[in-house]
Amino acid sequence: MSKSYSYDLVEWDKPFQMAERAVLKPTGRSVLVKVIASGLCHSDLHIKKGFMDLGERGKLTFEQRGAKLPITLGHEIAGEVVDVGEGVADVVIGQKVLVFPWIGCGNCRACDEDRESDCTSMSIIGIHQNGGFASHVLVPDEKFVLDITGLDPVKIAPYACSGVTVFNALTKVGALREDEWLAVIGVGGLGLNAISIAVGMGYKNIIAIDVSENKLELAIEMGANRVLDSTKLNSTEELINITNGLLYGVLDTFGSEETGSLAVNSLTKAGRYVVVGQHGGDFKMPQVWLPQKAMTVRGSHVGNSPQLRQIIEMYRAGKLKDIPIEIRPLSEINSAVEELKAGHVSGRIVFCP
Repeated sequence: MSKSYSYDLVEWDKPFQMAERAVLKPTGRSVLVKVIASGLCHSDLHIKKGFMDLGERGKLTFEQRGAKLPITLGHEIAGEVVDVGEGVADVVIGQKVLVFPWIGCGNCRACDEDRESDCTSMSIIGIHQNGGFASHVLVPDEKFVLDITGLDPVKIAPYACSGVTVFNALTKVGALREDEWLAVIGVGGLGLNAISIAVGMGYKNIIAIDVSENKLELAIEMGANRVLDSTKLNSTEELINITNGLLYGVLDTFGSEETGSLAVNSLTKAGRYVVVGQHGGDFKMPQVWLPQKAMTVRGSHVGNSPQLRQIIEMYRAGKLKDIPIEIRPLSEINSAVEELKAGHVSGRIVFCP
């Protein structure tokens, strides 16, 4: 095993290119994983184009965030351990694992408390170090590989991003009473997992919001009680009516000026709006609404390693429904990216190198 292959981003917003390189030998506490499944996330589209939309403030480039080309993207990774460093104690060769990609600096308060997503100097697999659109990935520490023995790596891989991201956000939405409502805006891979995990966490009333009839049908299958096509006239009024004026939580997996407006105009007093989507633009609302409506508006960035372990435990306990998954060979990465960009993907495309 001397060579590995990958599909790398060599120029911003250009097609991925196949590359070969020597397989890295793990040292210390690092672990070499042969990739079995690697999910295609909407964040990969943002990374590929090289920037995020900051609205009136312009752009935030991934070079400013520390990314350097060429880079292998892919941060939803499940596979098999094929080699370990001399300092590895608990992970063994042949073990099936899920990779936690949201690695922090390891030297700050957030990292000390296993709140990696709050680290301000992250070293993310698939952005700052080579990721899972490859035959192999080197994980820098065994604490970032989670045992998934007996589980299907293809079904588990998306939990490393879409699952843990929405789980973290739902903990910030917080518990709701029996008659209170949660709205999930956007029913892609993030939104579908959000509905499944919300049901597993005990949320009783969930409304899914999207512009695609097909995706809204999938939302019902995942456990949503009601759906709303946000392209319809008076969607804000309709959302308030459906939820009987008891919309206390909104999880926005899209994150645009339009979805922000829908959320803050529909939430009842003391409602909570949590954003994980990064479509971009500006967030605008009357400043006085913050005290007058006692509203909470906050963001949530990916998730933390203990939360990903909790999700795996929920899955093993049978509390989570699998989102729709389409398996593709990694060689089809460029066409898959275009399909996702055009909004033609329901659930997740997972590459199997």
